[in-house]
Amino acid sequence: MNFPIVRHRRLRQSAGIRSMVRETVLNIEDLVQPIFVTYGTGVKTEISSMPGVFHFSLDMLKAEVDEIAALGIPAVLLFGIPESKDSKGTSGFAEDGIVQEATRLIKKWHPELLVIADTCLCEFTDHGHCGMVHTFERDGQVYGDVLNDESLELLARTAVSQAKAGADIIAPSNMMDGFVQAIRTALDESGFEHIPIMSYSVKYASAFYGPFREAADSAPQFGNRKTYQMDPANMREAIREAESDVLEGADMLMVKPALAYMDIVRMLRDQFDLPIVAYNVSGEYSMVKAAAQQGWIDEQAIVMEMLTGMKRAGADIIITYFSKDAASWIRSRS
Repeated sequence: MNFPIVRHRRLRQSAGIRSMVRETVLNIEDLVQPIFVTYGTGVKTEISSMPGVFHFSLDMLKAEVDEIAALGIPAVLLFGIPESKDSKGTSGFAEDGIVQEATRLIKKWHPELLVIADTCLCEFTDHGHCGMVHTFERDGQVYGDVLNDESLELLARTAVSQAKAGADIIAPSNMMDGFVQAIRTALDESGFEHIPIMSYSVKYASAFYGPFREAADSAPQFGNRKTYQMDPANMREAIREAESDVLEGADMLMVKPALAYMDIVRMLRDQFDLPIVAYNVSGEYSMVKAAAQQGWIDEQAIVMEMLTGMKRAGADIIITYFSKDAASWIRSRS
């Protein structure tokens, strides 16, 4: 009987050897923790569809930010729920808007912690879409068209107001054509040419966003977002979207969601030299949490495997609601 000369198991026989030859390592520095800030006082309310994730009023925010900073997580992604909404999302670019005020506080408490400002209008508009809309009725039903070019000015104003408040990175998520160019131009003209843009370049019209719609109170009041977010079936279109953003001045390219779109993460990694960001979105988070609560899976093992897979696919940065947990688990192994 001939025995194998090549034995792959030699490099798997102990934890020390496996660690030595490990090709992909997830680090705390790879993580970004999203935060939902809201109006009012004394608010720390768990989001029912996202166990372990909370709405924070500004007076309750510091303990959360202190914990994130203490864990060594380098950045937070801010989402705001305003007290009032209108058709233009005015509170999104107000000087005293909820995201702007939260940014000032975080930079005061922890100047070294990076604040990434989500730049969109859906949380601030009364119709829930990511830009201005033209509405009309037909057969008793309300319809609407999202106005691309008219929305760009408002998105640019929002980005500048966030930069003025101290945001380190602007992250436009609206998927309007030309949004990176409009925001880059506005930032440069306002003296913020040093502020990078983390573009939601490849954002799919995904069913995985469901829990976020509750968290951000941003569900569309009519229609859906399929006329501006990408069709989940499309791959080549992702290259066109990302290439446009690169030409318009994006500094980082994001794929959202991450888990069902690992092929897109890898494709962008192979095609572009910019940092690639993967957004591990709310539905992906909530499915794991729900299964863990039922005792069906080992949450820590699943989460670490999932996040490592995203990095292995090519992500340099991972936005995830598991950031605090993952950072704690990474610390415990070192």
